[in-house]
Amino acid sequence: MISFFDERQLRHAPLRELHNGAWTPYAECADRARNIRDAIGTPAPARDFGMAPIEAVHDADYLAFLKGAHAAWRAALREDDAIAYTWPVVRRRKLSLERIDARLGQYSFDASTPIAEGTWDGAYWSAQTALTALDAVLAGARTAFALCRPPGHHAGADYLGGYCYLNNAAIAAQHAHAAGAGPVAILDVDYHHGNGTQDIFEARGDIFFASIHADPVTDYPFYWGHADETGSGDGAGTTLNIPMPRGTRIDAYLAALDTALARINDWGARLLVLSFGADTFSGDPISHFAIETEDFATIGARIAALGLPTAIIMEGGYAVGDLGGNVARFLSGFPD
Repeated sequence: MISFFDERQLRHAPLRELHNGAWTPYAECADRARNIRDAIGTPAPARDFGMAPIEAVHDADYLAFLKGAHAAWRAALREDDAIAYTWPVVRRRKLSLERIDARLGQYSFDASTPIAEGTWDGAYWSAQTALTALDAVLAGARTAFALCRPPGHHAGADYLGGYCYLNNAAIAAQHAHAAGAGPVAILDVDYHHGNGTQDIFEARGDIFFASIHADPVTDYPFYWGHADETGSGDGAGTTLNIPMPRGTRIDAYLAALDTALARINDWGARLLVLSFGADTFSGDPISHFAIETEDFATIGARIAALGLPTAIIMEGGYAVGDLGGNVARFLSGFPD
């Protein structure tokens, strides 16, 4: 399978995050991408499609913030990475956003997603990697893999979170739709719900979003991903959420996957954007499903059997030592 990666994605290198009430080393580390790269061979470099596909999904004020946040943080005489610590839950008046501290709260939803000196470069080239894989599919490749890092599916149109800054899958899906390749469906098989992707498309009827993920009653991101979230307005019925309990094993997972694939097929999709997270693995340090390495090929083959041109966009997976092997097994399920 043709794959793509850009070394500039490694410039994103935060030092730490706030996780479960304590400072911990940043889990979405550059070694994730290096291990996947080494396991799948030598990916081709990404092409630069510029800002237009990103601007088609993300709010202009948010993009301006993201580009300049770290510099503004350092200009305020702060050290290390920029990270939010206060959020405007109650908005009784227009927000005052002069200080970088206020803007960080305005444009984020957690304290686990720092902005480091190289974050904009890393996120930008991660999005370009997704677009490059999509372009290969539009040009006739049956499947292409984008080794995206940082991931993207938690980022909304105007916010970051969950290690995500630009929503790579949403950018690819919108670009495919604009190119007339639709109807486009997005399938998210990361352990965590793709809240940002849902948020971007939930009121639209022209892009279908399906997600199989940990039940938000017990797992991050908590506030999105319940089964009764099915879309709104013109998008009513074009969102499918299948929350699963902790400890889910392959048989139950495949049953849920069959449900999602049937809905995508019945909806009439002609192109699939696949948000793939390997954090469903039994050994993942921050997740709680029981998918084993050998199961990933089965999952990949089941998705491939849908028969749609597919751009695979890398999302999560934090068992770094096993990550490359798990991704390679997943990709092996797709025919060359």
